[in-house]
Amino acid sequence: MRVIDKLAWIEIKDGQILSTRSKGRTKYYIPGGKREADENDFTALSREIKEELTVELVEETVNYFGTFQAQADNHAEGVDVKMTCYTGAYTGTIQAASEIEEVVWLSYADREKVSPVDQIIFDWMKEEGLLL
Repeated sequence: MRVIDKLAWIEIKDGQILSTRSKGRTKYYIPGGKREADENDFTALSREIKEELTVELVEETVNYFGTFQAQADNHAEGVDVKMTCYTGAYTGTIQAASEIEEVVWLSYADREKVSPVDQIIFDWMKEEGLLL
């Protein structure tokens, strides 16, 4: 089995989670992305979030949230994505940039609109009372 290593930023407000849709895609994804060579988790995640959403994560507020794994969306069977998720404060105004076409706030009712690994995260957050 091949595993794609990704990082994600969990931003929750009023029982909804920040999510994004890339150009040409129909599903929504929790923002983040893959690390580049020699990047640690914070460096990679903060770079991706700045590229996608134009905001800066505040390093001293960033905390590990959880790691989740599932079949990778739009990949062959047997290719998983492992998402290491973090929460943290940010500065700036969230807006779509780079390949991101739309920024939305989703509730648990929107679960079917997200990727398989995000569905697992939605389920966990619902059980923990974090997602409406």
